[in-house]
Amino acid sequence: MTSFDSSPTLNAWRALLALAVVFVMLATSGWTAIRGHSGDSEPRAKALAAWARDTIDGHKLPKADAKAAVLAQFFGSLTAPERDRLADHYPLVVGNLNGAPVPLRYRANRVALAEARAVEQKRMVDPRLTADGRQDAGRRMHRFDSLLDDGRQILAFDPADTGRVAEVFGDLDHAQRVSVIVPGVDTNVLTFEKSSRSNTAPVGMAESLYAAERAAAPKTRTAVIAWADYTAPAGLGVDAAIGRLAEDGAVRLSAMVGALPGKSSVELFCHSYGSVVCGVSSRQLPPRVSDIAVAGSPGMRVRNAAQLGTGAQVWAMRDKDDWIQDVPYLDVAGLGHGADPVSSAFGARILSASGAIGHTGYFEPGTQSLANFAAIGVGAYETVGCAAYDADCGSGISDRTAA
Repeated sequence: MTSFDSSPTLNAWRALLALAVVFVMLATSGWTAIRGHSGDSEPRAKALAAWARDTIDGHKLPKADAKAAVLAQFFGSLTAPERDRLADHYPLVVGNLNGAPVPLRYRANRVALAEARAVEQKRMVDPRLTADGRQDAGRRMHRFDSLLDDGRQILAFDPADTGRVAEVFGDLDHAQRVSVIVPGVDTNVLTFEKSSRSNTAPVGMAESLYAAERAAAPKTRTAVIAWADYTAPAGLGVDAAIGRLAEDGAVRLSAMVGALPGKSSVELFCHSYGSVVCGVSSRQLPPRVSDIAVAGSPGMRVRNAAQLGTGAQVWAMRDKDDWIQDVPYLDVAGLGHGADPVSSAFGARILSASGAIGHTGYFEPGTQSLANFAAIGVGAYETVGCAAYDADCGSGISDRTAA
């Protein structure tokens, strides 16, 4: 890997290229590329409205957007049957409440998934839908069916539009270190997992990282979250070139991280547009976030790592064959995501991505990229493999693993 510093002349040409790319995207995809789902798009909104009207023992339920500590105190005051009743009656609310007990969220999301599956089963034979609509219903039904497999731990789920979901691997309540994978463009409920090239999807990425962390440090209690609980851009349209969706995702990411149970340290692994989300969220993240590692990043909406305003270690890697390197690293009137995180001027610790395959191959077993992620995930910083031009990237870091 080489350094990617640019001359002023090259930057000027890149600016012109960026504007040309924008004009092409506007002409081909319109101002937004978000593709919605044609079914009932507001089931959670209806559930939230009902929640706001309900009471328990004559007392109104807390606001669903209350602080996590308030919600944790509320659920702690209930009996087990009362908690279960709320999870079963308001699964789309309880399953997404930061501050609700983790096992209760798993329970609620199983109920929500079963209900969503039933909806799609009916849509599959609905004569009012087009053939494409019925086929879409079938794909969604099979995805929900898969998410209902025994042993799966669904931390968040919302079937609206293209869908949002997050899944936990490991024991989140008792983990010493929690890794969060933040994926990029084209992430939705249908692409959350894949049967072929599985490690290019959030579930496969998380499973691969969890296995690598356990192999790297068997005695360290780790958990990994495949976090697709934000609306990602659909395709390489204008939404992928601006920060609007990243800003919305950053709010959700920081809220989730801040509400994680226990005192575990948290490490963020941000791929592609997910690194934009991580960059925007950096100032909002709690001190328990020890590391932010980006791979295949189009930028983090800052000029350098210092502008992220975080005490976390910032890491970056990019495969030599990753097409993202051809995207202009600029910010022109809000278009583009800023400086290149693997440039020496950015100030991140630059990791080797040896063995990774293009833009989506960073989590493949046997690659240096995955081994580096696992080393960061378990706090074994002295074992990371650095890029040739940042040979000491893992030095001078203390492990902040919670006891």
